[in-house]
Amino acid sequence: MKLTVLVDNNTLIDRYFIGEPGLSFLIETEGRKILFDTGYSDVFIRNAHRMNTSLLDLDSIVLSHGHLDHTGGLVHLVRDITGATIEKMQFRSPELVAHPRCFYPKEKLPLQNNGSILDEAEIRRQFPVNLSNRPVWITQDLVFLGEIPRKFMFEHTDPGKRRILLPDGRTEPDQLLDDSALAFRSSAGLVIISGCSHAGICNITEYAREVCGINRVVDIIGGLHLLTPPLSRLKKTGEYLQHLQLQSLHACHCTSLSSKTVLAGYCPMQDVGCGLTLEW
Repeated sequence: MKLTVLVDNNTLIDRYFIGEPGLSFLIETEGRKILFDTGYSDVFIRNAHRMNTSLLDLDSIVLSHGHLDHTGGLVHLVRDITGATIEKMQFRSPELVAHPRCFYPKEKLPLQNNGSILDEAEIRRQFPVNLSNRPVWITQDLVFLGEIPRKFMFEHTDPGKRRILLPDGRTEPDQLLDDSALAFRSSAGLVIISGCSHAGICNITEYAREVCGINRVVDIIGGLHLLTPPLSRLKKTGEYLQHLQLQSLHACHCTSLSSKTVLAGYCPMQDVGCGLTLEW
């Protein structure tokens, strides 16, 4: 599997890409191209063009969750596909995979909705859609995990001002049940690919091991949503990751420098930025 970072908060030195507070990865495996999240804007498309990479031949789009910094780019991808249709250019209509709650409006005051700009009805007009809270195998070795069981209490967070609008018009505290991730079965062990890890990176990893039937984890890449966590949570997260004996940890996006510094004491932390390419 080859993974290219199209969007991250950071860019790599001497690589002239654009960064933004968001995340998007391009994954290539078994002859298929999978876009994991779309960032906030059209930056993922612009960076792909600078890499001489087309996003008109995607086989799948996988969304880690519904927040705007992971789904905002969908509007721009739809525009690109619309343009390709008008100009009679070749393109694929990729299947979109996400949790059933991914496109529910998400309120976090003062924002009335910090979720996807496109609602589910419009998404279904634009793409074949597979919304599932159960694991979905994208290829033989790459799986969307669906809804993550919350096992570790130290990863539980208070929803605070977050609320989610349900289809029947009711609202409830948003526990971010739509937060999911990908797991890849490499020859050396599992690679966990996360968006924001609102479900908790330890919860995600434990469930990935269960779904894939593999205990060995060699790498984790993505956001860990450790911005200002209590030191007790950082310590327990670090101890869990240390027990995994990771070959590397590629923490990015919503992981603060201070959190990376602490976790680097438990496992081999690696740098991440737009333009980074990894292969397993």
